[in-house]
Amino acid sequence: QVQLVESGGGLVQAGGSLRLSCAASGRTFSSRAMGWFRQAPGKEREFVAGIDWSGSSTYYADSVKDRFTISRDNAKNTVSLQMNRLKPEDTAAYYCAASAYSWGNPDLRVSEYDYWGQGTQVTVSS
Repeated sequence: QVQLVESGGGLVQAGGSLRLSCAASGRTFSSRAMGWFRQAPGKEREFVAGIDWSGSSTYYADSVKDRFTISRDNAKNTVSLQMNRLKPEDTAAYYCAASAYSWGNPDLRVSEYDYWGQGTQVTVSS
């Protein structure tokens, strides 16, 4: 069992930065790949970034590559998403998710994640 709580969302102007954090509880956190997803009104939830269980491999959607950075600290049970050069199209609710499997790489598919946070809103004004 893994419980996830996101924080760090807010309102920012285009070109600005935000850092999202996800605090996890549960003894299996450190063995699971983690992902950040987002969902804008009227759109499907989409993959943003993922990190493997060790933190050595990261993956990004093309739309955020070179602007966002995912990281994790297994000692503190946290996953973070540093978002730079934000654009209005980044506006969405952002969700932290834990993979359904241990020791694997993060998947782009929503269905491959068993545990989700409640989400944190990011709004980028133009």
